[in-house]
Amino acid sequence: MLESERYGEAMELLRFLLQCQGQEERHYEEWQSLLDWLEAAFPYEARSTGADPADSGEEKDLKEEDMARILAKSKLEEDAGYPDKLLRKVMNEPLSEGTILALEQLSYLEGSQVDETLSQWLQKTPVHPLLQFRTLQTLKKRGVQGVIRLARGSELAQIEIEAVPLQNEDFPPQVAQVMERVAEQAEVHEPTLYYFAQELWGQFMMSIYGSGDYRKLLDGSDELLDIWAGALHQLVSESLNGTRQEEETRVMYGITDSMRFQFEGAYRSLRGFVKSSILDK
Repeated sequence: MLESERYGEAMELLRFLLQCQGQEERHYEEWQSLLDWLEAAFPYEARSTGADPADSGEEKDLKEEDMARILAKSKLEEDAGYPDKLLRKVMNEPLSEGTILALEQLSYLEGSQVDETLSQWLQKTPVHPLLQFRTLQTLKKRGVQGVIRLARGSELAQIEIEAVPLQNEDFPPQVAQVMERVAEQAEVHEPTLYYFAQELWGQFMMSIYGSGDYRKLLDGSDELLDIWAGALHQLVSESLNGTRQEEETRVMYGITDSMRFQFEGAYRSLRGFVKSSILDK
C-alpha cells in the first residue's frame, strides 16, 4: 500500500489491526508507530478516511502529492543533507519498501544534482532491472527529459524518460492483453492463479521494459501474446501446485508444436526473473 501511495487504506488497515486481539505486544507497537507516522506525514489522508466516494479521485491524488511534496521539503529544511541520505539509500541498498519510499521522496526535491546523480548511477553501475525501472519513474516525475542509455540485462537499451509508464494503465495494451488471456483461463481452471500471475507479470514488465523482449512483445502477433500468457500461467501454476502440466497449459492457450520453442523461451525468461528477483532475497 505504501509503495502504491495508498496511504489512506494503509491507515485504515493499521487501525483495524490495532483492534485485533491475541498478537504479540511488539506488533501493536510497530503498527501504532507506523500509524502515527502516516497520520503526521499525510494528514489529508487521515482526515479523508471514510470520505464521500463521489469525491474526485484526481483531487485526492493531487492533495496527496502536495502533502508528499510538503513532507519532503520539511525534511530538507530540517536537514540539508537529506537528499544525499536518500541517494545513498537508493544506490547502496537492495530494492525494498525503504528504497521505494526514498525514491518517492526524491521525486519531490528540487535541484539538478539529484537528476545527474541518479542518471549517472544508472548508466555506470550494474543495477537490478526493477530498481532501474523505479529510478526511471522517479526521473520522469522529476521532469527529466531525453534519452538515457543503460544496461538492461545483457543488452544496452535506449529509453526515453518521458515515455516511462508511471501506472499499470500507462503500459501499451499488449501488456494488458496477456493478462486478459490468463484471466479467461484462470477463471475456469484456477481462479486464485490470476492474482499471483498479475503481480508477477507487472514486476516482469518493469524488469524488461525497453529491452528486446519487451519490444518483441509489443510488435508481436496474437500468437506471441498467447505464448507469453501460457508461459506465465505455467510458471505460476507450478509454483502453486508443485506439478508441471505443460501439455495441458499449451492446449489451453492454443500453443502448437511449432510454437513450443518460443513458449519454452518465454517460460525460461519468466523463471529466470523469479530466481534473480531481489524481492525474494
